[in-house]
Amino acid sequence: MPAPLPLQFVGVGCHLPARVVTNEEVAARCGVSASWIEKNQGVRERRWVDGETASEMGASAAREALRDADMDPADLDLILNCSGTQEQAIPDGAALVQRALGLGDSGIACMSLHVTCLSFVAGVDVAASLLATGRYQRILLVSSDISSCALDWSRAETCSLFGDLAAAAVVIRTPEGEPSCVHAARFETYGDGADFTTIPGGGTRRHPNATHTRFEDNLFHMDGRRVFRMVLKKAPAFLEALQPGLSRGLGDIRLLVPHQASRLALHAHATRYGFDETRTAATLDRLGNCVAASIPATLYEAVRAGRIARGDKILLLGTGAGLSMGGVILTW
Repeated sequence: MPAPLPLQFVGVGCHLPARVVTNEEVAARCGVSASWIEKNQGVRERRWVDGETASEMGASAAREALRDADMDPADLDLILNCSGTQEQAIPDGAALVQRALGLGDSGIACMSLHVTCLSFVAGVDVAASLLATGRYQRILLVSSDISSCALDWSRAETCSLFGDLAAAAVVIRTPEGEPSCVHAARFETYGDGADFTTIPGGGTRRHPNATHTRFEDNLFHMDGRRVFRMVLKKAPAFLEALQPGLSRGLGDIRLLVPHQASRLALHAHATRYGFDETRTAATLDRLGNCVAASIPATLYEAVRAGRIARGDKILLLGTGAGLSMGGVILTW
């Protein structure tokens, strides 16, 4: 296993849209009962935007993370947009966050990592490598996702699951003598599952102005059963490659911070891999699946609740469209 990489979280932030959407409101639109949503999806309520843009939400979360880090925004030298949804096709979303932070004339480098729901986890991995080389010193990671605009109301399984949210973190190279580091990171993608989770439109194949593009091409489609079956097949070997023994329990990992994919996915962590539910952070019931923002938002809640202390080993773990699997083991 490669040597640990020196990365330390010094600030976290979150932005929740003010609008709370209950199961009753969703049920009235998609033809199922509120109790069906809670039983099958594990969601009681979620947040949806009411006029906010993704960059505005991302900047709001970033400001809290910067305050938490006791850092001025101008001190940053890299902004990584780690979102699974985009505010617009061009320019890159990180530039829009930079401008929303009042840094539009700063010259601070901006770029995106887009691995759908795994974007934040990939951002931690990439940031650790960049910090280790000395290329950058203070990196802002921002995940800001709005999925409510692309829900297919004829599919109760998906339209009842998703919420909108932004979360952010500031990371630096670990100071000498402190334990914070990234121990291991692994990502695997299986393109045979690429059609299981899609928004076909929005790109060059089904451009919005093309005559063959249909309205439904711009809506989110997911075959949850096929995703779940593929993940179950691939997960044991993936977990063992990430850390030997991980497919049979958390071991010395104090807290699992998983992607809030669905009730079924979270349940599988305990029933199939022996992950202790008391050591698993969850926000699905109150926030829904917030795409890439789910993991950093769940991490934020765990930090604020005192469930993570400096020196604790934690696991960020999830799946994304592609079909992709990813995990990072780090000491906080």
